[in-house]
Amino acid sequence: MSEHYHRKPLESLLAEAADQGEGTLVRRLGAGSLIALGIGAIIGAGLFSLTGVVASEHARPAVTLSFIISAVGCAFAGLCYAEFASMIPIAGSAYTYSFATMGRLWAWIIGWDLVLEYAVGAAMVSISWSQYLNKLLMMHGMHVPTALMAGPFEGGIINLPAVFIVVCMSLLLARGTRESAGVNSIIVVLKVAVVLLFIVLGWSYIDPANLTPYIPANTGTFGHFGWSGVLQGAGIIFFAYIGFDAVSTAAQEAKNPARNMPIGILGSLAICTVLYVLFGHVMTGLAHYTEFGGTHDKLAPVATAIAHTPYVWLKQGVILAILAGYSSVILVMLLGQSRVFYSMSHDGLLPKVFSDVHPKYRTPFKSNMLFMVFVSLFAAFVPGKVVGEMTSIGTLLAFILVSIGVMIMRKRMPDAPRAFRTPLVPFVPIMGVIVCGAMMLALPWDTWLRLVVWLAIGMWVYFRYSVKHSKF
Repeated sequence: MSEHYHRKPLESLLAEAADQGEGTLVRRLGAGSLIALGIGAIIGAGLFSLTGVVASEHARPAVTLSFIISAVGCAFAGLCYAEFASMIPIAGSAYTYSFATMGRLWAWIIGWDLVLEYAVGAAMVSISWSQYLNKLLMMHGMHVPTALMAGPFEGGIINLPAVFIVVCMSLLLARGTRESAGVNSIIVVLKVAVVLLFIVLGWSYIDPANLTPYIPANTGTFGHFGWSGVLQGAGIIFFAYIGFDAVSTAAQEAKNPARNMPIGILGSLAICTVLYVLFGHVMTGLAHYTEFGGTHDKLAPVATAIAHTPYVWLKQGVILAILAGYSSVILVMLLGQSRVFYSMSHDGLLPKVFSDVHPKYRTPFKSNMLFMVFVSLFAAFVPGKVVGEMTSIGTLLAFILVSIGVMIMRKRMPDAPRAFRTPLVPFVPIMGVIVCGAMMLALPWDTWLRLVVWLAIGMWVYFRYSVKHSKF
């Protein structure tokens, strides 16, 4: 068998989980913090940014069905994640699980792919954050110049507000996990309250005409309305559900991970799915889908919808909550990415700089700073829709590999201790592969091209560096 298929022994993984010595991460997060961590990543990006893109270009009012399809794929994958997280409670998420089941090469592929899921996802949300900030400033007679609100591909020079929020969240993350989780929990309470307020107050002003026809006829082009539009919309918007994946990256910082990880993963997914569907229904009922088609309105659709209610104060309040909520999404995504690279560096697949832990704050601070620069470059210069699609395809690939990994682990290590067992194996993981695979196939071809190019770069790094330095 090729050396690239060497698996990381489960005994080694469990030893890392038990290690609390100098230079390791600290277990500080309970079930409540993990659920809040998941909600912090899930609620925000899907509701407040790409919903406008999907409604105007793909699904129209049936964007709610796109949310449901995405949630079904997440539910299957989430059950698989929960089993792995209860078995292997250390940082690394899908990367760690793949190393234990499918070997080093597949672990590298998924770890490299997670850059698209987390780092590029944080860039996507920061771009939308900057557009909502500008809307808030415009309410008070101010605005950010167009040249500083968009990259060169969208008629500007640099998206400066997006860079600003990435830098702020990166510095907070480097300060400490407990401090970051505390700030995140406060923000989660705020934005969930505002989401509920929007649903309750906006429901009375829904115009039924905006919801008819619910699934418009396809224009003859795949993905442009009709059921193909609903499916492609589900694939595009899918990245908004990666919050429970981010929960799994914090396993090495969780108290009683065998119990709390499944609660954090499945609890955050269940709560957010209900809120997503209700919020999407109200938003598309308040405003006609054509109103979400403007260059800047696509990634700030909630402000457009709220304008159809008499609650002027609600518009400013919701935008403030969105800005705070986006900040927590960016925080959690940057947390997830740094923890994945921490594990990869710990295994020797990446340079040691990514696993260096600050002597006082006990965080991988150097990794935080490097990703601050990397994510800032994407946020500053790459269009938001392109970044969002790259994140979605990376997320879907990660979920497929985790679903396959559960079946492999059940066959190779049937007696390994599992605090949580995925039900109905192999049905659940197979359905995870099918649903997530269908959404991947529905994504635009240029998104696939970017994925292939990114993975090709990753393979070059793997054979030039990782193979020579791997500890396993």
